[in-house]
Amino acid sequence: LHISSTFKAVMVVGARQVGKSTMLKHLAEGQGRTCVTMDNAQLREFARSDPKLFLQTYTPPILIDEVQKAPELFEQIKIICDESDERGRFWLTGSQSRKLVKKAGDSLAGRLCILKMFSLSAREKLGIAPGELEFSLRGLIERAAMFPKNNVVNTFEDIWRGGLPDVQDKDEEQLGEYFNSYIETYLMRDAVEDYGITDTGGFRKFLRACAAFTGQLVNYNDLGLSAGVSGVTAKDWVGILQSMGILFVLEPYSSNELKRLVKKPKLYFCDTGLAAYLSSWTSRDVLMNGAASGHFYENFVIGELLRHYSYGKNRVNLNFYRDGKMKEIDLIIEEGGTLHPVEIKKTSFPDRSASEAFGILNSGERTVGPGAVICMSDAVLPIGESGFIVPSNII
Repeated sequence: LHISSTFKAVMVVGARQVGKSTMLKHLAEGQGRTCVTMDNAQLREFARSDPKLFLQTYTPPILIDEVQKAPELFEQIKIICDESDERGRFWLTGSQSRKLVKKAGDSLAGRLCILKMFSLSAREKLGIAPGELEFSLRGLIERAAMFPKNNVVNTFEDIWRGGLPDVQDKDEEQLGEYFNSYIETYLMRDAVEDYGITDTGGFRKFLRACAAFTGQLVNYNDLGLSAGVSGVTAKDWVGILQSMGILFVLEPYSSNELKRLVKKPKLYFCDTGLAAYLSSWTSRDVLMNGAASGHFYENFVIGELLRHYSYGKNRVNLNFYRDGKMKEIDLIIEEGGTLHPVEIKKTSFPDRSASEAFGILNSGERTVGPGAVICMSDAVLPIGESGFIVPSNII
C-alpha cells in the first residue's frame, strides 16, 4: 500500500500460482476497486480490441489480473495516468516474463513500480511479521526470540513442500498430482506460448536436469547433455526459466583485488517444492535423509534470504565466492558497501573452521562486516572473530 501511494500504477510479477491475485484482491477489499481478469476470454478480447472503451467501462481504481494477456492496455493506461496526479489507480498482476516487464516499463516509465513476488517463505507460513536482518549479536538474539526453536523435520517439511499456497494442505499423493498439473498447465504452456519453445519433450527433461543441479555450479554443456540439447540452448533455457520466476542464478563475486576465478554461476530453484518434485523426492523424510539434502538445504536458505531482501527496504547484491584453491563462501551479501559473508551448513554444531574462509574478503576494497554460519543450530552464538552461528529458521 505504501508503494501504491507513491506510484500511479503498481505491477506485481512472479511465477504462476504464487498468490499475486489473491494478495491484491485481499488488499483491495473495501477500497471500491474494480477487479477484472484477462483469463476471461470475453474480457480479454474486449480489452485487446478496444482498450479505450474497456477502461471507460471498467474505470480506475482497478485491479487487472494477468495483464500480459492484453498488452494493448498499456498505452491507454499511460494516457489515463497522465490525465491525473492520483496515485495507485492501477494495480496489475502478470506472470513474470521479460516481454511483459519490458513492455510495461517502456509504456509506463516513471509511472509504474514493478514488484516481484515469490512463493511463501517459511516465516510467512508461520505468520511472523517481517523485520530487518541485523548482523549483530543483540539483533539476531532479539530476532530469534520471535521464532519457534529450529527443527530439522519442520525445515525439511518446508523444503519438500515448498511455498506455493495451493500445496500447503495437500498430502503426498495430492502434492505430486498438483506439481504435475502445474508443470503441464502453466510452465509448459507458457514456454510454448510466450517463449516459442518447440522441443517440449526436451524442455521437460531440462527442467528435471536443473533440479538435479540445484545448489551446484552450472556447466551448461553438462546441463544440456542431460536433456539432449546444446550448451548454448541450455544457457538460453536457463534464462527463460529465470524470466518465468522458476530459477534463480547466483553469480560469482569479483572485485579489483579479488578476481573472479570461478566464472560459472550457481543454480537454485525459487521454490524448493517444485525442485523436490522434479527430482522425484517422494516424501519429506526421503529428501531429508537423501544424498541431495545438503544442496536442497542450501537452496532453501538462499531462497529465504532472496525473499527477505527482495521485500525489504534495503537493496543488496547477492553473490558467492570460489577461487582456484577451492576456497569458497556460499553467499556474500553486499549491503550499503559492506560485505557480509555467509556459510550454509546442514548441521546443528558447526565448528570454528566453518567461518575461516571469511577472512579472504579482507584483501578486497570493500568493508567487511560480521558474517554468519547459517545452520540447524537452535541458538545464536558467536563464531570466530566477527561471525555468528545463526539458526536457519530465523532468516
